[in-house]
Amino acid sequence: MRLQDKVAIITGAASGMGKAIAEAYAKQGAKVVVSDYNLEGAETVAAAIKAAGGEAIANRTNVAELADLENLFAETKLAFGKLDILVNNAGIMDGMEPVGEISDEKWDRLFAVNTTGVMRAMRIATNIFLEQGHGVFVNNISAGGLRGARAGAAYTASKHAVTGLTKNTAYMYANAGIRCNGIAPGGVMTNISSSMTSLSEFGMGRQQTGSGTMPRVGQPEEIANLAVFLGSDESSFVNGQVIAADAGWTAY
Repeated sequence: MRLQDKVAIITGAASGMGKAIAEAYAKQGAKVVVSDYNLEGAETVAAAIKAAGGEAIANRTNVAELADLENLFAETKLAFGKLDILVNNAGIMDGMEPVGEISDEKWDRLFAVNTTGVMRAMRIATNIFLEQGHGVFVNNISAGGLRGARAGAAYTASKHAVTGLTKNTAYMYANAGIRCNGIAPGGVMTNISSSMTSLSEFGMGRQQTGSGTMPRVGQPEEIANLAVFLGSDESSFVNGQVIAADAGWTAY
């Protein structure tokens, strides 16, 4: 198995791409921490993994809260004794607002979840990885982290920030046995739209011109396949990359 005996945390794993990644990791032999703000959903995913013969625990984490993140890593170490892979998948959308319409409240909320939460999780994990001498980050970033016509100002900026964080982390720790890569999915069939509120009519109209070139909608399992590769030793020579998984959408 490609991830045999690896221990992996996946945030936002109660549904969508996070759920698919957790399931794929478990099928490849990883011990999975299914983390999500929705504890009931996380428990359902973890139970299904165990019923299929895998190893998993559920954890409730609001990635915008430092205390929750600290508890997540403490529970992981208590359950499995180590951490090999951190998949930062949790994220929320804006309402497609351009910069002229975005509120401070929504900007701060998007960055707290999509950017600061990722940074804090990586900070905690990095110290574990340095002590162990190895570790892998897989950041689920979005095509919005590569292009400007895929979302509103807040989401786009928050994801571009994680793109930079991914590349910087890969460079800083390249000689310490730590790798850091990202995935930039295009439109994928998930429930992230449920986090969208107060849609901007203008922003939505402009964003749709960018969406018009999208070849097709992807499935969560297609993203999970790439996450397995990036988490495994098969990608040992891949570092500091943000790989578009969008059927060519970001080529336009």
